[in-house]
Amino acid sequence: MRPYVQAIDTLTPCPCGNSDGYGRCCGLLHEGAVAATAEQLMRSRYSAYVLKRETYLLDTWHHSTRPAHLKLATQQPAPTWLGLTVKRHESEGDRAIVEFVARLRYGGGKAQRMHEISRFVREDGRWFYVDGEFPEKSGD
Repeated sequence: MRPYVQAIDTLTPCPCGNSDGYGRCCGLLHEGAVAATAEQLMRSRYSAYVLKRETYLLDTWHHSTRPAHLKLATQQPAPTWLGLTVKRHESEGDRAIVEFVARLRYGGGKAQRMHEISRFVREDGRWFYVDGEFPEKSGD
Protein backbone atom coordinates (compact mmCIF):
# COMPACT_ATOMS: atom_id res chain seq x y z
CA MET A 1 0.00 0.00 0.00
CA ARG A 2 1.37 3.43 -0.94
CA PRO A 3 1.60 5.81 2.03
CA TYR A 4 -0.69 8.82 2.10
CA VAL A 5 0.91 11.87 0.48
CA GLN A 6 -0.95 15.15 0.20
CA ALA A 7 -1.26 16.41 -3.38
CA ILE A 8 -0.34 19.97 -4.26
CA ASP A 9 -0.77 22.01 -7.43
CA THR A 10 2.67 22.77 -8.87
CA LEU A 11 1.66 26.43 -9.37
CA THR A 12 0.63 26.86 -5.74
CA PRO A 13 3.10 28.87 -3.66
CA CYS A 14 5.51 26.49 -2.00
CA PRO A 15 4.68 25.56 1.61
CA CYS A 16 8.15 26.83 2.59
CA GLY A 17 7.10 30.35 1.57
CA ASN A 18 8.73 30.62 -1.86
CA SER A 19 6.28 32.36 -4.22
CA ASP A 20 7.90 30.73 -7.30
CA GLY A 21 5.68 27.75 -6.65
CA TYR A 22 6.08 24.24 -5.32
CA GLY A 23 7.11 22.84 -8.72
CA ARG A 24 10.10 25.20 -8.93
CA CYS A 25 11.07 24.95 -5.29
CA CYS A 26 10.65 22.05 -2.86
CA GLY A 27 8.89 19.92 -5.45
CA LEU A 28 12.18 19.54 -7.33
CA LEU A 29 13.88 18.20 -4.22
CA HIS A 30 10.96 15.94 -3.34
CA GLU A 31 11.36 14.41 -6.81
CA GLY A 32 15.10 13.73 -6.39
CA ALA A 33 17.08 16.94 -6.99
CA VAL A 34 19.93 17.56 -4.55
CA ALA A 35 19.73 20.53 -2.17
CA ALA A 36 22.50 23.05 -2.83
CA THR A 37 22.47 24.32 0.77
CA ALA A 38 21.40 23.17 4.20
CA GLU A 39 18.77 25.93 4.21
CA GLN A 40 17.30 24.62 0.97
CA LEU A 41 17.14 21.13 2.49
CA MET A 42 15.54 22.47 5.68
CA ARG A 43 12.88 24.31 3.65
CA SER A 44 12.16 21.15 1.66
CA ARG A 45 11.85 19.17 4.89
CA TYR A 46 9.35 21.70 6.25
CA SER A 47 7.33 21.30 3.03
CA ALA A 48 7.59 17.53 3.40
CA TYR A 49 6.04 17.77 6.87
CA VAL A 50 3.24 19.92 5.45
CA LEU A 51 2.63 17.40 2.65
CA LYS A 52 3.18 14.29 4.80
CA ARG A 53 6.11 13.04 2.70
CA GLU A 54 7.54 10.75 5.35
CA THR A 55 9.83 8.84 2.98
CA TYR A 56 11.53 12.08 1.93
CA LEU A 57 11.98 13.14 5.55
CA LEU A 58 13.58 9.82 6.47
CA ASP A 59 15.78 9.80 3.35
CA THR A 60 17.15 13.27 4.22
CA TRP A 61 17.73 12.43 7.90
CA HIS A 62 21.30 11.42 8.76
CA HIS A 63 21.59 7.70 9.41
CA SER A 64 23.17 8.29 12.84
CA THR A 65 20.02 9.94 14.25
CA ARG A 66 17.23 8.78 11.89
CA PRO A 67 14.15 7.27 13.55
CA ALA A 68 12.60 4.11 12.11
CA HIS A 69 9.37 5.98 11.23
CA LEU A 70 7.46 9.18 11.87
CA LYS A 71 3.84 7.98 11.47
CA LEU A 72 2.76 11.30 9.94
CA ALA A 73 -0.33 9.82 8.28
CA THR A 74 -1.72 8.62 11.61
CA GLN A 75 -0.88 11.68 13.71
CA GLN A 76 -3.94 12.74 15.73
CA PRO A 77 -4.75 15.49 15.85
CA ALA A 78 -2.86 16.22 12.66
CA PRO A 79 -1.01 19.54 12.71
CA THR A 80 -2.00 22.36 10.39
CA TRP A 81 1.20 24.07 9.32
CA LEU A 82 0.81 27.85 9.24
CA GLY A 83 4.18 29.11 7.99
CA LEU A 84 7.94 29.13 8.16
CA THR A 85 10.47 31.84 8.98
CA VAL A 86 14.18 31.20 8.54
CA LYS A 87 16.13 33.24 11.08
CA ARG A 88 19.68 32.31 10.05
CA HIS A 89 21.80 29.90 8.04
CA GLU A 90 25.49 29.39 8.79
CA SER A 91 27.66 26.99 6.83
CA GLU A 92 31.28 26.01 7.26
CA GLY A 93 32.54 23.33 4.92
CA ASP A 94 30.39 20.22 5.26
CA ARG A 95 28.57 21.37 8.41
CA ALA A 96 25.77 23.88 8.75
CA ILE A 97 23.10 25.15 11.09
CA VAL A 98 19.73 26.60 10.19
CA GLU A 99 17.62 28.40 12.75
CA PHE A 100 13.93 28.66 11.98
CA VAL A 101 10.49 29.13 13.43
CA ALA A 102 7.62 27.01 12.15
CA ARG A 103 4.08 27.92 13.10
CA LEU A 104 1.47 25.20 13.52
CA ARG A 105 -1.82 24.34 15.16
CA TYR A 106 -3.15 21.01 16.42
CA GLY A 107 -6.86 20.49 15.84
CA GLY A 108 -8.78 23.62 16.81
CA GLY A 109 -6.16 24.62 19.35
CA LYS A 110 -4.08 27.72 19.73
CA ALA A 111 -1.33 28.43 17.19
CA GLN A 112 2.11 27.39 18.40
CA ARG A 113 5.68 28.20 17.44
CA MET A 114 8.35 25.56 16.99
CA HIS A 115 11.72 27.31 17.24
CA GLU A 116 14.59 25.02 16.23
CA ILE A 117 18.30 25.35 15.61
CA SER A 118 18.99 22.43 13.27
CA ARG A 119 22.35 20.83 12.53
CA PHE A 120 23.15 19.52 9.06
CA VAL A 121 26.05 17.61 7.56
CA ARG A 122 27.03 17.12 3.90
CA GLU A 123 28.21 13.69 2.84
CA ASP A 124 29.01 12.70 -0.75
CA GLY A 125 27.61 16.03 -1.96
CA ARG A 126 24.23 15.64 -0.20
CA TRP A 127 22.99 17.54 2.87
CA PHE A 128 21.36 15.60 5.72
CA TYR A 129 19.47 16.75 8.80
CA VAL A 130 21.27 15.53 11.95
CA ASP A 131 19.34 16.95 14.90
CA GLY A 132 18.10 20.14 16.48
CA GLU A 133 17.86 22.16 19.66
CA PHE A 134 14.68 23.88 20.78
CA PRO A 135 15.65 27.13 22.52
CA GLU A 136 12.09 28.23 23.31
CA LYS A 137 8.54 27.00 23.31
CA SER A 138 5.64 29.43 23.25
CA GLY A 139 2.20 30.19 21.86
CA ASP A 140 1.73 32.54 18.92
